[in-house]
Order: sequence, then C-alpha cells, then structure tokens
Amino acid sequence: MNSGIFITGTGTDVGKTMMAAGILRRLRHAGKNAMVMKPVQTGGVPDASGHLSAPDIDAVLRAAETAVDAATRLLLSPYVYAPACSPHLAGRLAGRPVCIETIAATAKQLLARYPFLVVEGAGGVMAPLNETETMLDLSAKLALPVVLVSHGGLGAINHVLLSLDALRSRNLPIVGVILNETQPVTEAARFIHDDNARAIEAFGRIRVLARVPWLGAPPDFSRLDAALAACDFQGGF
Repeated sequence: MNSGIFITGTGTDVGKTMMAAGILRRLRHAGKNAMVMKPVQTGGVPDASGHLSAPDIDAVLRAAETAVDAATRLLLSPYVYAPACSPHLAGRLAGRPVCIETIAATAKQLLARYPFLVVEGAGGVMAPLNETETMLDLSAKLALPVVLVSHGGLGAINHVLLSLDALRSRNLPIVGVILNETQPVTEAARFIHDDNARAIEAFGRIRVLARVPWLGAPPDFSRLDAALAACDFQGGF
C-alpha cells in the first residue's frame, strides 16, 4: 500500500489532526481526489442517532470543505471509542480491541475509491493499539511514507529523535518532520524554537518540511495553507 501518507506524532496534542486537515485541504484545493482516514479514534462523541462519531475526522472534513455519505463516513474511522485514553485501553474497556488487519482491509476499500489517503494515527509513534501491537506496527502494515508531527518548543528535539529511531527501526520511509506551534511563541522563546528546527535536521538527518505557527482559536486556515504551501503532498516531497 503506497498511495498516501501516514501522519504520526511525537505524542498526543501535537497537532496531527490540524496537519491532516491542512494536507487534505491542499490536495483537495488542487483538484486531487484525496480522502482522510483516522483508523482509531478515542474520545468519540455521540451523534444525533446516538452512534459514536470521530471528532477528528469531522474537523478534517470541515477544514477541507469535503462531505461524504454516511456509509463512507464509517470507513474513515473503523474504530471509535468513547473514553479519551490509549487505544489499547479503550478497546479493552469496549470489548472490541483494534485489529490491524481490519484497518488495512478498510484502507484498501477506501483506496478503491480515492487514489490518495491521508491517514492520521492516534497518539505517538509507540502508542499501544491493542495488547500486543503499537502504532508503529500499523505504520509498518500500511507501508505509507510517514510525516512526523511535533510541537516546536522545549523537549521537541528529544521527542523527535526518539520517534525517528523507532520509525527507522522498521525501515519505514520518513518524508520529514512538521513542527507545529500548539500555543503562541513569545519573542523571548523564539530563539529556542529556531534552534530546535536546526538541531532536529542536523541530529535527526531529516528535513523539517514546515514550521506551522500558532493558528489561533478558532484556527486561521489561511496561515496553515501558507505554512504548508511549499510541500507537495502527492507528487513526492
């Protein structure tokens, strides 16, 4: 499977969903028939019919100004759990553990309709999916080029380098790193963020694809579009 990218992160709340939104926006605005997939969503929210809905998928579709029918919507996030916790724990509590083979089969169904998938992982690279497998195992199964997302501040260097080591241990193709500011950066701290980007490229032997500024709340998507403008997310980065 090679028709897409896999967005993973150095941890929770680093902006994976926002980057998935930005990438899908860019592809759809360029006329590409791309689609998002979040195989595992914890912290699901009941919809009008009482079924659990994946809020991250909803956010990405809204940002990309994209609509799908109800049947397709179910394929975009085959595992949705109510507790906002690690997938392995959520699956255990629900009595429905995550199965990587099911995710791969669902992705294949989507690829029959959409030539390019933007797949967003849950948590960080090593987040447990079930009692024996991690997000890294899912990345290896899907075999998609990986984009690693991290915040840009203190701790980013260590988190990124450890995540890169884990990805490289499975010989996964790594496109590069996106540094996403999850809160406003003060002028006094900006030199740290600037050097973090330099150090990540040097020590990680990797390219920082983009540095995304704090987008505000609600997010200013024009700033996200501008930050990702130099990245070709379909034709090779």
